[in-house]
Amino acid sequence: MQIRPLDPPPIDALNPLVDEGTREGFRFPRRLMDEHISRKARFDGAGEVLLGVFEGDELVAVGGVTRDPYGDAVDVGRIRHVYVRAAYRRRGVGERLMAALEAHAREHFAALVLRTDTEAAARFYAALGYRALAAGGTTTHRREFATPSAGTR
Repeated sequence: MQIRPLDPPPIDALNPLVDEGTREGFRFPRRLMDEHISRKARFDGAGEVLLGVFEGDELVAVGGVTRDPYGDAVDVGRIRHVYVRAAYRRRGVGERLMAALEAHAREHFAALVLRTDTEAAARFYAALGYRALAAGGTTTHRREFATPSAGTR
């Protein structure tokens, strides 16, 4: 498996993820594509990245980091649109993707936040060291980095 930046995101390669995610009842894979096409979220700001996990030529997982658009702190990043195709779950793909996103984010942000609405995803992020936050806000989990890098903060 290879993890690499998606710049620009390959729309044709994203289609199977969007279709599968939609069938599973997730809106965010479609939102990733729609936001890219509309230029709302391009993952091209300081410290931002969109990564894809490939098995050969097949895109099997995707996820990104942006500056948190819901907060004022420039040193807080937001994990966005993480999706792993069902056939690749529980095989370490999500953990490897998150490790790559966090490695990139450490150079630019002091903390990462995210929002999830499934119990399975909440357990996944908790196992990776994300702390659950009080309900009702724009984020459900947060992870502080021990020693933030200077980067673009």
